[in-house]
Amino acid sequence: MKLYNSVGPNPRVVRMFAAEKGIDLTKQEVDIRGGENRQGDYLKVNPAGQCPALELDDGSVLTEITAICEYLEEKQPDPPLIGRTPEERAETRMWTRRVDLGIVEPLANGFRFSQGLKMFENRMRCLPEAADGLKACAQDKLAWLDGQMQGRTFIAGERMTLADVLLFCFLDFGTQVKQPLNPDLKNVNAWFARMAARPSAAA
Repeated sequence: MKLYNSVGPNPRVVRMFAAEKGIDLTKQEVDIRGGENRQGDYLKVNPAGQCPALELDDGSVLTEITAICEYLEEKQPDPPLIGRTPEERAETRMWTRRVDLGIVEPLANGFRFSQGLKMFENRMRCLPEAADGLKACAQDKLAWLDGQMQGRTFIAGERMTLADVLLFCFLDFGTQVKQPLNPDLKNVNAWFARMAARPSAAA
């Protein structure tokens, strides 16, 4: 397998997920700042022009980070980061969707439409007037999650899942693009510190 890798939180989710599983992925770097991902050769790999992409041994390509992580889970079930049972897998997918739609997407678009505008304005429809509201939406859902995490080690309870990896990578990115963690969110901050201490966080 070969991971088309780049800067940014999306590829990092796959790298951290793979590291937690002990999967060593060959990497090919893609210069997204220079727009390599929007040029012909890479568009043959991923017509959406996004990173990461995972090329399988048969030459087929997977894109979208949750799909890639689900594939890696099925190829190597241990340690389970989505779940061993239908109930665990459903719970992981529930929390992953909540994190993705409620926090990750508004945080990322808040960046794209403000600090990242120069990079993205010619690549996608940008709505600069929506940036502040999107950032606020992400913070609202993060505050809600803080309440849900009272007494929990991880988002889904006592087992670490894809939801934790996804949220950690994007919150860490947020701290670098003027969307810092609110220090009043005690549960989320304690969880963030636990995640940052994991060896996989350096992947």
